[in-house]
Amino acid sequence: MKKRNMIGLVTISLGLAIILAACGGKTSNTQDSTLTVGTNANIGSANSVKYSDTGSVEAIQNTFEGLYRFNAKGQPVKALAKTVSTNKDKTVYTYTLQHSKWSNGQSVTAADFVYAWQQLGNPKTASPNAQRLDFLKNGYDVRNGKKPVSQLGVKALGKYRLQVTLESPITYLPEILTGAPFMPLNKAYVEKMGSKYATDSKHLISNGPFLLKKWTGTNDTWEYVKNNDYWDKKAVKTKKIDVQVVKSVATGANLFETKKLDYTMLSNEYVSRYQNKAGFHVKKSPSIGYLGFNTKRKVTGNRHVRLALAMSFNKKALTKQVMKDGSTPLNGIVPANFTFNPKTGEDFRKYSGDLVPYDLKKAKAEWALAKKQLGIKSASIQILAADTPEAKQVVEYLQAEYEKNLPGLHVTIHQVPLKQRLRMTTAYNFDFVYGTWAPDFADPINFIGDGGAYHLDSDYKNKTYWNDLKEARGKYATDSTERYQVLKNAEQQVVQRDAFMAPVFQGANAYLQNPKVKGLAVSPYGTTLFYRNVKINS
Repeated sequence: MKKRNMIGLVTISLGLAIILAACGGKTSNTQDSTLTVGTNANIGSANSVKYSDTGSVEAIQNTFEGLYRFNAKGQPVKALAKTVSTNKDKTVYTYTLQHSKWSNGQSVTAADFVYAWQQLGNPKTASPNAQRLDFLKNGYDVRNGKKPVSQLGVKALGKYRLQVTLESPITYLPEILTGAPFMPLNKAYVEKMGSKYATDSKHLISNGPFLLKKWTGTNDTWEYVKNNDYWDKKAVKTKKIDVQVVKSVATGANLFETKKLDYTMLSNEYVSRYQNKAGFHVKKSPSIGYLGFNTKRKVTGNRHVRLALAMSFNKKALTKQVMKDGSTPLNGIVPANFTFNPKTGEDFRKYSGDLVPYDLKKAKAEWALAKKQLGIKSASIQILAADTPEAKQVVEYLQAEYEKNLPGLHVTIHQVPLKQRLRMTTAYNFDFVYGTWAPDFADPINFIGDGGAYHLDSDYKNKTYWNDLKEARGKYATDSTERYQVLKNAEQQVVQRDAFMAPVFQGANAYLQNPKVKGLAVSPYGTTLFYRNVKINS
């Protein structure tokens, strides 16, 4: 992912940060209570510089702590950053850190942030999230091997003083630094563990509100246990969270009804059953469902094939008749009602327009042109997806639409566990892939320059696109009018002209929650649950 921050897969998710009242407090003593959560995503990795899925994001965000975190209202607030100052140009930030400890008793220092971010950008790490360093001075050149990691814009000025230097001024730095890739790492421990680091809970230390326990690296159940060495442990009111993967929505709903789960997600067929009952919620989300293409394969390497695949399925029918969870059609890679021009207030999605809407006539024309260029009358391709019920619904719908609307095209489905799907995409072992992706901060560039697209940095060679992104990050960083114009150009290039990635829908999430839990918050950019402030009432 590449990633990617990919998304995990599946019904996508809760838009604005919310406080879920979920619960199952079985006791009036909140310190002794346990929250029970059903999830549809395994943990792929607890390594903050190597993860590539939403399940991993949740594990990292609850067991590590960086400079900032989200509060219950979805706003970034200082975490390990005790104080912050900046220069006149807003390009150099100096942080004084809280005095905190790793779970092995060692101090968390400024050098831990320097080491982690340098590892993230080091080409040898091959991090699927390295592009997220581009806001830092020399970030782009470091991750592309043009400059050494020592020149990355992060420096320890002392044991508890950290200096961060930006390539250009940005308004969303706190949002960026809440992200999982920007957590600190204990160099001595990471290097001692080597390849075993963060592959299970026995080879992991962390500094956040909870410790990850009973995770073997492949199992479907694990625990988050209160970290008594956490610097702000008084704010943590729940001692344990039991999490289990629930791949069957029916199972999750039954466990919720029998009070064995405090939170579980729903899929479309359960919306009508629960929509008028207590505990049912639906929330819009800036998350997206998308298609990624292997451009090294003969068929999906053809631009006209990709354009045909992007426009030949009825998105409205998919979201209204198949998903039925509040998701909506999406015709660009940036979702609607997500980011707005700071000068005009215009929604970027409206500004950039409908780039690849359902258009059967155009899709058929693109498919005919593709077959002519490839010298074929028919083709067989495979769509890769995770093995969740929601992914199954989507890819089966796409399969039917493609075979009905594109004469001579045969599509097979290959569903595998998330970890395997991530490995297969990284290794180019796919034709095209369906996934979901949630943003890291509220700016169009997060989708346009990433958006879950695999191998974007290495395989997409359009110079105009990359120049537009460079100007958005640099030349026009403080000029919102020009910046939005070059971002619009970049989105149109990568989605509408070249179809390197294709939008499917903008997500929403239906879920059940017990009203006795207070303070269970959700990332404003995805489905990640934050357990730090949970309180369970009797």
